[in-house]
Amino acid sequence: MVDLKLRTKQYSLRIIQLYSTLPNSVIAQIIGKQLLRSGTSVGANYREAIRARSNAEFISKANISLQELDETAYWLELLRDGTKQNADLGPLMKETDEITAIFVTMIKNAKAK
Repeated sequence: MVDLKLRTKQYSLRIIQLYSTLPNSVIAQIIGKQLLRSGTSVGANYREAIRARSNAEFISKANISLQELDETAYWLELLRDGTKQNADLGPLMKETDEITAIFVTMIKNAKAK
């Protein structure tokens, strides 16, 4: 199993790769930049979380990653539905859902401590 630090980095790289394939239309670029910001911040915020000085700080930082994942899912949906993006977004949307589930479980477990 891939550790979450590596998995979130790979996720960010996939977001970057998708962004680089977007058409130059204004709509695709605006949505793409939002996607790029939220999608790449998941791993950055997770790295901050794993260096947290307390359980409360960990939960706070992990929740930021969770919020960014939710926002990323939204931008992916808009990209798919609003721009008729030719790229198959299904695998990336599935990965978003899987990482989201991991963060939800991780936060629940941290709150139970």
